[in-house]
Amino acid sequence: MSFIPTPLNLPEYPFRITRKDTQYFIFDEIRKKHLVLTPEEWVRQHFIQFLIFVKKFPRSLIQIEGGLTLNKLQKRTDIVIFNNLGERVMVIECKAPAVKITQSVFDQAARYNSVHKTKWLVVTNGLRHCYAIIDHQSSQFAFIEELPDYQLL
Repeated sequence: MSFIPTPLNLPEYPFRITRKDTQYFIFDEIRKKHLVLTPEEWVRQHFIQFLIFVKKFPRSLIQIEGGLTLNKLQKRTDIVIFNNLGERVMVIECKAPAVKITQSVFDQAARYNSVHKTKWLVVTNGLRHCYAIIDHQSSQFAFIEELPDYQLL
């Protein structure tokens, strides 16, 4: 049996969820396709809608599951946000609600961001959201309470 959606610490959205046999699928409006509904995908889809409808991020500047090479290994980032110049400005790592946001989870996202070098790094499990601003020159970061609207990035 596949994942049964649970409430998150994000607004609810009217997702298109379908079922085939015992497998559930969620329609991804960015990629325009149905995806297997896993706990991580549930979080990713909610966070994308939060970015679009609450924080006013343009859909066209959101990339989902982009590839990257880290230490000669192929990895992928859950969500990358671009600015109007086509520059990466934010990396978002989504975890299943059951995964606690620990230092090692944050470090994983930071390693991915060492390739992208974005100013913003977000880690979420749908229940807890960690937002950080990164200064790559000094290798310093600061956590903030709330993610600003897109226009303020």
